[in-house]
Amino acid sequence: MNSIILLRILIGWHFLYEGAVKIYNPDWSAFSYLATAQGPLSFLFTPLAKPGIIDWVDTLNVLTLLFVGISLLLGVFEKKGALAAIVLLAMYYFAHPPFPGLQQLNVEGNYWFVNKNLIELVACVILFQNPTGEIFGIRYFWKKDKKPIKTEKV
Repeated sequence: MNSIILLRILIGWHFLYEGAVKIYNPDWSAFSYLATAQGPLSFLFTPLAKPGIIDWVDTLNVLTLLFVGISLLLGVFEKKGALAAIVLLAMYYFAHPPFPGLQQLNVEGNYWFVNKNLIELVACVILFQNPTGEIFGIRYFWKKDKKPIKTEKV
């Protein structure tokens, strides 16, 4: 369980950091990522890059990143945070899928089916199935039945 807690905290930090960086970078936008979407679902993503829509997409992206980051880092509403992360990562994955035969545009590295978005998505599925906030997180303090942590005497 300790490794799942560590995984939750690290992924929470990653999402929180990504959201904060986007807030403090006035030039950041998801425009180029969405405008160059490729693969079988590109028709869902390219319209999101249109003027009037992209501002909403950018705002929702940042808010979702911050929500996921805070919920996982603090261990509160972590199932909702993990679910939001799964949806967001699935969108990132399918906007630029690492499928054979597709030129990889606006992505880091060269992949074949499996990339970092898919790996982090699967990790978030594990977090969704194994919430740990009652063990190590803010939810521990909300718990009515607190059991003391046993430590080994030296």
